[in-house]
Amino acid sequence: MREATQSFLQNLTAEQRKIATFAFDDEERFNWHFVPRQRKGLPLKQMTQPQRQAAMAMLKTGLSQQGYDKATAIIDMENVLRVIDNRPPNDTYRDPENYSFTVFGDPTSKEPWSWRIEGHHLSLQFISQTGQIVSQTPTFFGSNPGVLDYDTKMADKRMSDPRVKDLPQKGRQILKQETEQAFALLKTLDAEQQKKAILANVAYPDIVTSNKRRASLEKMEGLMYSDMNADQRKLFLSLLQVYLDNYRITLANQQMDKLRKAGLEGLRFAWAGDVTPELGEGKGWYYRIHGPTILIEYDNTQTNANHIHTVVRDLTNDFGEDMLGEHYKNANHSKP
Repeated sequence: MREATQSFLQNLTAEQRKIATFAFDDEERFNWHFVPRQRKGLPLKQMTQPQRQAAMAMLKTGLSQQGYDKATAIIDMENVLRVIDNRPPNDTYRDPENYSFTVFGDPTSKEPWSWRIEGHHLSLQFISQTGQIVSQTPTFFGSNPGVLDYDTKMADKRMSDPRVKDLPQKGRQILKQETEQAFALLKTLDAEQQKKAILANVAYPDIVTSNKRRASLEKMEGLMYSDMNADQRKLFLSLLQVYLDNYRITLANQQMDKLRKAGLEGLRFAWAGDVTPELGEGKGWYYRIHGPTILIEYDNTQTNANHIHTVVRDLTNDFGEDMLGEHYKNANHSKP
């Protein structure tokens, strides 16, 4: 990752590097969101083709093939939104080139550094300390539409647009696993388990923790892992793994090891909203996986329940803050 980041920076002009880089302790590092907006950093639209290749090579160092495919599909979905939102080809609101890369700190030094890619429905950051990735959260993947399929019966009326038939992305469902595996688990719950797992009959309008710097909920609710039978535990862990498997295998294993050390028994599965898996039918649903060290949220309510948001938060180390706090506490940074 360090080599890829250095290569990216070396491919930039001096003026581009000024746009793409910030000090590691700059508050911009915590300025994250998942909506269309102007962002700091260097966007793809301001890069040459070799520079874009270097940027995407950097992205590959943090993600698995599964995660990389999702990220690039999310970027490409802006082309779909241009069509179904009736926007011109050069529209900048729905723009696949409006995804910015930013580097914080100096990857050649021994001090902590990080990098970020962010745009509509995609926000990823990786924080490095002493040659090791110490955090890769918050991680946000979203998809609008949740499923792109021409269907005049769907509540999402955009899908009845005849132009959808001809889109090369037709049939795409970027976050299919996140949806189907959650319903597979929900389907196995008996009446008593459902009472614990289902928090509300109406889904929350978005991920509850939004883009807060520190994610927190008032209390942990839902069905505990320890109250699931063996088959349900397998389904639950399979769902959890869908999110972890977006990262490179070493980072996924690192996160799972942390969860096991904290105790899988403390994890909970909670649901709100409709219990039938019909994307685009306008009913909407929400679920989360919540434990002492992790919070995963999934929400599909907007645009008549055909617009998905997902986020992974490390409740002990988002942005690497806890580990970095220990680093600065124990290291001697005084000038000679």
